[in-house]
Amino acid sequence: MANTSNQSRERFTNFTPYEMKKGEDYMSADMREHFKELLRQWKQELMEEVDRTMHHMQEDAANYADPSDRATQEEEFSLELRTRDRERKLIKKIDQTVDRIDKDDYGFCDQCGVEIGIRRLEARPTATLCIDCKTLAEIRERQTGI
Repeated sequence: MANTSNQSRERFTNFTPYEMKKGEDYMSADMREHFKELLRQWKQELMEEVDRTMHHMQEDAANYADPSDRATQEEEFSLELRTRDRERKLIKKIDQTVDRIDKDDYGFCDQCGVEIGIRRLEARPTATLCIDCKTLAEIRERQTGI
């Protein structure tokens, strides 16, 4: 289970970083297309993971006589379902990000408006805050516990 998720992450990092052309503007059409492709690829990997989980749960579901075995299987399925729920939310966020790209509202910080940066977006294509605003938000979160 965890191994499959790690493999999915490893595949996502297997892409060619975007190289800006001399004189190219930030968030040019080529750059936006690069990020749309990254997001499509990531979503596809997540969808394949969902399919594998469903297949695994259907194939491996057993009615164990031993209560400990049953509890172990239920706990395993519960963990898988929680992981898939997080991935379902991520898929929704990916779709929202693609919409932002289509509306030319991508790559700039939602709080201060500065460029988020290509490398940060490649590390986290759904990022909506620049590194400075994200750091401040995390500090506030730790201080207030919210």
